Amino acid sequence: MLTRKQHELLLFIHERLKETGIPPSFDEMKDALDLASKSGIHRLITALEERGFIRRLANRARALEVLRLPDSIAPGLNSQRKFEPSVIEGSLGRNIAPPKPQPRASNDMDMPANVSIPVMGRIAAGVPISAIQNQTHMLSLPPDMIGSGEHYALEVKGDSMIEAGIFDGDTVVIKRGDTASPGEIIVALVDDEEATLKRFRRKGASIALEAANPAYETRIFGPDRVRVQGKLVGLIRRY
Repeated sequence: MLTRKQHELLLFIHERLKETGIPPSFDEMKDALDLASKSGIHRLITALEERGFIRRLANRARALEVLRLPDSIAPGLNSQRKFEPSVIEGSLGRNIAPPKPQPRASNDMDMPANVSIPVMGRIAAGVPISAIQNQTHMLSLPPDMIGSGEHYALEVKGDSMIEAGIFDGDTVVIKRGDTASPGEIIVALVDDEEATLKRFRRKGASIALEAANPAYETRIFGPDRVRVQGKLVGLIRRY
């Protein structure tokens, strides 16, 4: 599942290869997608390569090969076709039916019923990835674990938060919201494209996304580039 920018870039490369047999330059890709810098193109190329849509050919400048196109389109489809990204939006969970309480135990009517929350896919705890998907399944949790408000869960991929006790393969429980206090661990959406799990900080007027692993650098963004999608309230680990 690709984001809008990944989808646009893949089709732009595909159409250029069809027309000329030569991949576009990074400057051409940057201009075609209306990005501010080529670093965004590097991230998109890496994401497409990791997902098996393109391949970079060794020892050849600008050498890209399109391996496949998304299942939703046929090869050669006009690159202007509209595509909706599957990242967390501000309305996350709006179309998800309210969870139904589980039946109370027949032998203990005072036991509070579990609450079901949606598992929305995977979140990067490392270099940001666009891997947030639609609801995959529901997770049943005791109500005292999450408290009030709207919640969802994400499966963690990566090791950038290991010093905060969050490991690759863990499931994090997130309370939906669009604000956070410095020091809280949040789901951040960067440039409406990349979702990541990081500690929220402020650097003057800018926002810092801080890892909990010395191998990763803190990333600084302008306030208009980051949207808070919720904050960490729980963690589940299977052994």
